[in-house]
Amino acid sequence: MENCLFCKIIAGEIPSAKVYEDEETYIFRDIEPKAKIHLLCVPKEHFASLSEMDDGRAALVGRMLKKIAALQTELGLSDGYRLVVNQGANAGQTVPHLHIHILGGEPLEWE
Repeated sequence: MENCLFCKIIAGEIPSAKVYEDEETYIFRDIEPKAKIHLLCVPKEHFASLSEMDDGRAALVGRMLKKIAALQTELGLSDGYRLVVNQGANAGQTVPHLHIHILGGEPLEWE
């Protein structure tokens, strides 16, 4: 998508602190971390929300979750982590491109 911040990051038009990339997923450090480790896992295919998923996109999100689990030690998350998917403005989604927040590296409070 032409004006999407995450699409521009994936394309290399905007710098990011990339920690992982494959043919369908891009993981980078959040610029406003809410935990010691705060990463964003973004599909390279642009879609804004879970409500836009079809079977193919649902399978992609499933592969993203598997990838996060496979990389947990490499990402410094072997003691546990939290995944968050904000949906819409009221939930705090500020970029309309589906993304999974990965938080960890310290004990996380539940509010």
